Amino acid sequence: MKNFFVLFFGLWITVEFFFAPKIEAEIKDDYTLEKVLVYSRHNIRSPLNTAPGSTLFEITPHSWFKWTDKSGELSSRGGELETLLGQYFRKWLESEKLIPENYIPKDGETRFYANSVQRTRATTRYFSAGMLPVANTEVEWHIVPPHEQDPVFVFDLRPFPKTNSFKAKVAKELQRLGGQEGLSRSVYKEVSLIEKVLDFKNSPYAKKNKIQSFHKKGEADFTVSVGEDLHLGGAIRPAMSAADALILQYYEEPDPVKAAFGHDLSYEEWKGLGRLHSLGLYTIFHMPSISSGAIKPMLKTIHEELLLPKRKFTFLCGHDIAIVAALSALGVEDYELPESIEPLTPVGVKFIIEKRRGKDNKEYAALKLMYLSTGQIRNREILSLKNPPKTISLKLKGLKANKDGLYLFDDITERLSSIAKQ
Repeated sequence: MKNFFVLFFGLWITVEFFFAPKIEAEIKDDYTLEKVLVYSRHNIRSPLNTAPGSTLFEITPHSWFKWTDKSGELSSRGGELETLLGQYFRKWLESEKLIPENYIPKDGETRFYANSVQRTRATTRYFSAGMLPVANTEVEWHIVPPHEQDPVFVFDLRPFPKTNSFKAKVAKELQRLGGQEGLSRSVYKEVSLIEKVLDFKNSPYAKKNKIQSFHKKGEADFTVSVGEDLHLGGAIRPAMSAADALILQYYEEPDPVKAAFGHDLSYEEWKGLGRLHSLGLYTIFHMPSISSGAIKPMLKTIHEELLLPKRKFTFLCGHDIAIVAALSALGVEDYELPESIEPLTPVGVKFIIEKRRGKDNKEYAALKLMYLSTGQIRNREILSLKNPPKTISLKLKGLKANKDGLYLFDDITERLSSIAKQ
């Protein structure tokens, strides 16, 4: 039954995606676009650390892609892709008559706000240059000591009471996922695949630790613990980091065989590496008790932005973990992204809330994820209204959408408000 459900859900979401252009056209005709809020993940960055002596450096005898950017910074391709996305948004919003051609915003009509790290600030600048090429757009960001990241964008567990009841609630949500052992088993095949791709058994890391596999007998490979922060680790943590680096390498390296250190991986195998990399995100998405508090400052910001009368467009730029937490806290149902090897939040993905007014004069909200397919990323495809990014509609637990898949705007703002007050 479980396999049947997975298959059925995959078919359903594919069909919904296939008919998306027709649905979008109907919504455009029947509902006037009044406001757009975007919560974006940064675009392609270099791996967080492949320098000599790092775990990623020692985890394989092969040489990683020679990045021209510093560790964790936005890559040149990432900047190019984000500009293309900004240009697409300009064409889309002009077609919806939300903005005029060569739009120069009046005071308070737009906001571009990023986390303080280089990749999020740079992503926002590239996007704004593409969307508003003749405007002198200001990108807002704040360095907040001691960690220098803006707390609005940080996934932070410190507000949680460390009570037995809270830990029991988290444990129950973890158990629904099969527990640590079940999560480990769910990526067993993918861990074996990355060991082969990395030639792990011949790596300095394996020799130094006297192991030949990320799998450890007699204990869970993947561990979840809640203390002062959420720790997702265990024996396969380095494999998850390596999967992230390989996917980034696949986006940047034109030769897919070279990107996989000489292995000719199928698209499904690349998707397997994407699942391994996203295991922690998948876990957070299914643990709303953690997500609702850890992402509260961002949800408060989103709520405030949606209620500003002057605001036409808001662009917020952060990280994948915070976007997944926001979707979890809002009660977004499980989803699947067609044509992407990253299953939840691919590079440059945008969580979008549209405010629209129906012919009945009621205010509605459409919730979507917009992203580049893996092919669009690798091929640097020019985007247009005829070749748009991929889009899926999001469904919310506990709220009823109308026949066109839109929710009452007040229901969305009330949900945001209630989470912020918890």
